[in-house]
Amino acid sequence: MALPNMPAPVFAASAAVAGSADLGALPEWKLSDLYESMDSPDFADDVARAIADCKAFAAKYQGKLAGFAAAPDASAKLADAVRDYEAIDDLLGKIISYAGLLYAADTSDPARMKFYGDAQEKITDATSDLLFFTLELNRIDDAVLDRAAAQQPLAHWKPWLEDIRREKPYQLDDKIEQLFHEKSVTGRNAWNRLFDETLAGLRFTIGDQQMPLTQVQNLMQDPKEDVRKQAAESVARTLGENLRTFALITNTLANDKEISDRWRGFDDIADSRHLSNRVEREVVDAMVSAVQAAHPRLSHRYYKLKAKWFGKDQLEHWDRNAPLPNAANREYRWDEARDIVLGAYGNFAPSMATIARRFFDEGWIDAPVRLGKQSGAFAHPTTPSAHPYVLVNYLGKPRDVMTLAHELGHGVHQVLAAPNGPLMAPTPLTLAETASVFGEMLTFRALLRSSGPDQRRTLLASKVEDMLNTVVRQIAFYSFERKLHTERRKGELTAEQISDIWMSVQGDSLGPSIRLGPGYETCWAYIPHFIHSPFYVYAYAFGDCLVNSLYGVYEKAADGFAEKYFAMLSAGGTKHHSELLAPFGLDARDPAFWQIGLNMIEGMIAELEGMEVV
Repeated sequence: MALPNMPAPVFAASAAVAGSADLGALPEWKLSDLYESMDSPDFADDVARAIADCKAFAAKYQGKLAGFAAAPDASAKLADAVRDYEAIDDLLGKIISYAGLLYAADTSDPARMKFYGDAQEKITDATSDLLFFTLELNRIDDAVLDRAAAQQPLAHWKPWLEDIRREKPYQLDDKIEQLFHEKSVTGRNAWNRLFDETLAGLRFTIGDQQMPLTQVQNLMQDPKEDVRKQAAESVARTLGENLRTFALITNTLANDKEISDRWRGFDDIADSRHLSNRVEREVVDAMVSAVQAAHPRLSHRYYKLKAKWFGKDQLEHWDRNAPLPNAANREYRWDEARDIVLGAYGNFAPSMATIARRFFDEGWIDAPVRLGKQSGAFAHPTTPSAHPYVLVNYLGKPRDVMTLAHELGHGVHQVLAAPNGPLMAPTPLTLAETASVFGEMLTFRALLRSSGPDQRRTLLASKVEDMLNTVVRQIAFYSFERKLHTERRKGELTAEQISDIWMSVQGDSLGPSIRLGPGYETCWAYIPHFIHSPFYVYAYAFGDCLVNSLYGVYEKAADGFAEKYFAMLSAGGTKHHSELLAPFGLDARDPAFWQIGLNMIEGMIAELEGMEVV
């Protein structure tokens, strides 16, 4: 059993942090649905019960699974064991989710730091008693286990058994697995925590103001170029002052991954991610090749157009996401953002809006920007016996509305998948991004339909930039990681070497119309996915291209689409991507599949080229 992890980028806010806009009352999540407080007797009781249950589980089942499999009632005996294991998983998920969410809300609070760290240690120690279970299941002869899983009640968990079977070639001796597991608290998890706390503690100076990363990044989209430049220089200055720490964290975790991959026998540096995503390496390679080949007709073409709009041959890197000249910009109050997203969801399917509305009505969202709060955004599923929570850093920009739609898409997906239970609700990352990007697309289309010509141009350009950031940029991130992990195997990398690798892929992906000036070389340091989830990033491109294809199917044949869409989300992690896409007539293994999504982006760029910016 893997220790549940908090996702990465991702109380009333003070005006200095939240900004000057009147955004209305921003909600804070109600974690009391899990536990009342850090010193709650219920939390302490559940931790004690989890520890006891793990020990009792080991005493009851360790060394006995092969015998169960050989018994006449093998299906019932093994199902009892899996059911007990799943119940413990649910309890552990509740405990660590509460500690992690509390910590994400303020990573600078020493009390929360300690509480989260203590919870991680206790859960890691407790789950050491569970490690034997999947290892013993994988030692049962395939034919014997298949026969038992073909019958009820074990057949209910057949998809989960098939999933853990895929891990079989890479599992190690029990004692080595236990060592890897127990040392994770002082190894990878500790370095992840150091990254989070370092990043959350950084303050970026603009004039006489100091602000967290989320707020200074928001200034990179300010209409005034001098503000964007100051923000970019502040990011570069502060990251540069801390680059040695980020380089040490990056080097250590890359080396840690290499050790684990070598012991487990993975051939390629990204194969462990492909395995966890349940996607074939050749599918990912085909997507990467398609995106890279499309650079000239996508990112290079768009940024050349944008530079022309700004009256320049080249844009500075801080102008990449700048609003268009004379753009029809506006800010959205929180209640407006809520109504826009729920309206878009409801027009697609009323039941989708009903689920999403619960996040607003029942205190499942934390929206204000504040010092110490984790940057970015995420939707955390917690555990099926509870409910998901969403974290955003809301500043009222159109992109913040899109982010809200994105994370609520995750949340809806997590609610729909929850009935599969703790073992089969989790969805591989490639498909986990489908619902989020689809929710974002529904919201974008709703805004576009209600917009006049000026606002349409602004929204369309913003969407193109978001799609380039999701597809082209994330594949460039993936290329950066591949180069970094490859070079790290030759020895430790200096901060300057890491920056050189970063610049080598960014220039090609963005094209000649973006000047990557001094300071941009540090920007790898703040991207949390490189730290928390190596090679995660291609899942964004996979999800975006997949959603573009899905949306094309929806536009051509809306009748019956919602039912098939909800069936796909409700499957959770019980089906392979090929099974889930087949009802829509889509196949990610077909190289032509990726062109559908890329062509949609190109079509939007072509529409923008036909618009005159005044």
